[in-house]
Amino acid sequence: MPTQSVLVREFSFLTRVLQQYLSLLKKYPIITKSVTRFFITGPVSHYIYQLLEVLLPTTVPYCLIKRLLLERLIFAPAFLLLFYVVMNALEGKTLADVQNKLKTSYWPAMKMNWKVWTPFQFININYVPVQFRVLFANLVALFWYAYLASVRK
Repeated sequence: MPTQSVLVREFSFLTRVLQQYLSLLKKYPIITKSVTRFFITGPVSHYIYQLLEVLLPTTVPYCLIKRLLLERLIFAPAFLLLFYVVMNALEGKTLADVQNKLKTSYWPAMKMNWKVWTPFQFININYVPVQFRVLFANLVALFWYAYLASVRK
């Protein structure tokens, strides 16, 4: 005999939070994504995910792989570079410090980025609805930025 599911109170809170996020996302997509992620990467991510949809719609042959390659080989290196530049600027470092940090840790971090992010980004850019991609990436980024912070020291 099937049983009927009953919602738990905590889920109603999560539902309300998600509904509020969706409402804000619909009305103010850039601002909402900016608040939920670093103030530069949120808007940039928004436009990159939109661009991937325009450049490589699902009607393009091999779009799943093409999207992934474009994101991993063009956008990911640029994002990592942006991370290093912004973080060093916020720390008050000189241009020479930034260059030195890039020489010593950019390549190892980029290789780790490809190892960690590639499966998540494959799922994100091909199966997650475009309006949720920044949120999905934010969840993964919590752990990724902790890793980057430890590598930078």
